[in-house]
Amino acid sequence: MNDRKKPLTEDQEAAPLYGARDLSEALSTKGFPRPVQDPRHVYAAIRDELMLDGNARQNLATFCQTYEEPEIHQLMDDCIDKNMVDKDEYPQSAEIEQRCVRMLADLWHAPDTKEGYGCSTTGSSEAAMLGGLAMKRRWEAQRKAQEKPTDKPNLITGPVQVCWHKFTRYWDIEHREIPMENGRLLMTPEEVLKRCDENTIGVVPTLGVTFTGQYEPVKEVANVLDKFQADTGIDIPIHVDGASGGFLAPFCAPDLEWDFRLPRVRSINASGHKFGLAPLGIGWIMWRTQQDLPDNLVFWVNYLGGNMRDIGLNFSRPGGQIACQYYNFLRLGHEGYAKIHGACYETAHALATEISALGPFDVQFDGDPSTGIPAICWTLKPEADPGYNLFDLADRLRIYGWQVPAYTLPANCETIAIQRILVRQGVSRDLAELLMRDMRKAISHLEANPTTQSLSSDTTSGFHH
Repeated sequence: MNDRKKPLTEDQEAAPLYGARDLSEALSTKGFPRPVQDPRHVYAAIRDELMLDGNARQNLATFCQTYEEPEIHQLMDDCIDKNMVDKDEYPQSAEIEQRCVRMLADLWHAPDTKEGYGCSTTGSSEAAMLGGLAMKRRWEAQRKAQEKPTDKPNLITGPVQVCWHKFTRYWDIEHREIPMENGRLLMTPEEVLKRCDENTIGVVPTLGVTFTGQYEPVKEVANVLDKFQADTGIDIPIHVDGASGGFLAPFCAPDLEWDFRLPRVRSINASGHKFGLAPLGIGWIMWRTQQDLPDNLVFWVNYLGGNMRDIGLNFSRPGGQIACQYYNFLRLGHEGYAKIHGACYETAHALATEISALGPFDVQFDGDPSTGIPAICWTLKPEADPGYNLFDLADRLRIYGWQVPAYTLPANCETIAIQRILVRQGVSRDLAELLMRDMRKAISHLEANPTTQSLSSDTTSGFHH
């Protein structure tokens, strides 16, 4: 294919879009293109290719937002040229970020809500790593003050998302991950206590475990760590991974104690682009007090004649997501978040009831707002032999456009397959009814056409948490 195209004539430029010469050829995929092309034509061609991604609203695997109000789209466009690292050039964007920090300090019951100690990040994974780094630096400083070695740090978690595996590997920390056992899929206080010692930099309960959607028992873990400190003198902090639950529990389970109301909770990460309802690309990390944020993680930026904390692993990033997060806080308030998330929980409960009534499935979590996020997960009943497995069902649902992931659980439950639906803003009751219609059709097809070789996690495209 020759990339050396001749310039378009006036007649060619006036041609109907799909009659244009440059759209009569496939897009260049190798080598850097040479000619200038009509922007309308290039846009149309790329837009057409993106249709092959499928409909994001039917992606029931993702925790991330796939619906935004028109004003969000406009704010993102307004901020496309704002770089959040340039706080002296975009001081109002920096001020808006600090307003969000103070609002989160209030939402999560920090002792000092007038100041707030935290920042935005590109997502909850970066926020988690900053929280982990702060724990490591505090532990190192304490050990050095005691003239003790700092070469064997460890971190205790339940079954976690891959960002914590990255954190412990990148920063040379022993990861003491509590494995799942048949009948126990979460961190428990007893399992935490078995793994604590003087080299433990912190414990990380997850408020919304990726695999099942359930909340781990933050308060109960805090209580056993209080007793551990009373018995041994070893003070082990808690960092709460609130990637999902951090923007759910305050509105739908306000009496659940998981945040800075517990003195042992020193930091929290959350994802603004999940149940914070912001566009993709924003997370938040908050520390309980200024003392919980080590000075050697902070850089100071001068803007508007004053100093401002700058914390982060990334450098240049857009400011639109921060402006949109602030928009959501103002637009929705506590009442709006409660209404949106409450509707999600109601839809999740309705789906759990209908899925359970189908017959062959055991619902493992039904989206109870007091114990987890608006998600449903289920397994095949041990005695069920429907002629298909959950991977076959997930594959069949893709024919109707639905992405309903099936995956095996981590150690020590690798033989257990589970399927999950995330109900988030935009997954309406009507869409849920259409999903159930298509699920029944898929099951009927699989029952009428039993597979000779069922799919598995090795033979399907898989699911990346």
